[in-house]
Amino acid sequence: MILRDKPGLMQLLFAVRGSVLPRILPRILGLSALSALVLWIDADVLPLPHTNAAPFAVFGIALSLFLGFRNNAAYDRWWEGRRLWGQLVADLRSLSREVDLFVADPDRRAQILRLALGFLHLHRINLRKETDTTPAIRWAGDDFSGSPHAPCAALDALATTVALGADDGFARKALAERTASIALAQAGCERIATTPLPYVYSLLVFRTTYLYCLLLPFALIDGAGWLTPIFVGIVAYVFFGLAEVTEELSHPFGETVNGLPLDAICRTVERALAPKLGEDAPPSLQPVDYYLS
Repeated sequence: MILRDKPGLMQLLFAVRGSVLPRILPRILGLSALSALVLWIDADVLPLPHTNAAPFAVFGIALSLFLGFRNNAAYDRWWEGRRLWGQLVADLRSLSREVDLFVADPDRRAQILRLALGFLHLHRINLRKETDTTPAIRWAGDDFSGSPHAPCAALDALATTVALGADDGFARKALAERTASIALAQAGCERIATTPLPYVYSLLVFRTTYLYCLLLPFALIDGAGWLTPIFVGIVAYVFFGLAEVTEELSHPFGETVNGLPLDAICRTVERALAPKLGEDAPPSLQPVDYYLS
């Protein structure tokens, strides 16, 4: 995730970090070059058909509405992912307090909290499809790699430890409900991660955007002349930029610059639980070149 203040004029003009421009620049330059080629052919080689801008205005409005709908759907996924991870933070903090209330054995309390931290890291690793399980081993002593689904195995171990350590039936019920809330947030994150936006949306958006930008020079030749490639580049930047932002937001758990800062969220929970384990709270993660992982 990119963290920076409201951009000033120079940042608006030249900021690249956090922008989608590097990924869409080849397409913008390619379409602008094709527009210049159309102008040259029309002026010096063979007169080409000209049209007015009215059909493209209607076409552009329809494309903008569709891009806006897709962007809203992607942002809803991103925001729901952030809410679910916020719920995990709240649940794990509450679990640590409830363990203090309901589990008398200090060793059992420590084991529960360590398993909770191990689960959280394994959940992050699973969502990002990473392979480094060192953080989970550091807290839980195991990465549960022998199980079909490591985060669920860690949560099962946590539930078993809770059942063994709870003082009475009421304590077991309260802790079981907390574990169920954690599992519900986990399932919500996995639902987002394994259910992408329908492929037909991406196909339609990119096909239509290319078609619009390729035909646009024929509507601008008369009015814009040799400024046509510039206008086509601006239009391509807007449409392809929105499409690319949507692609990033629709995968909120990825390691893109606009993905959710899962490492920093895990560190937040570590800072809350480490003192209860008799350890110093680790420092908060700070953005590097405006990027917080």
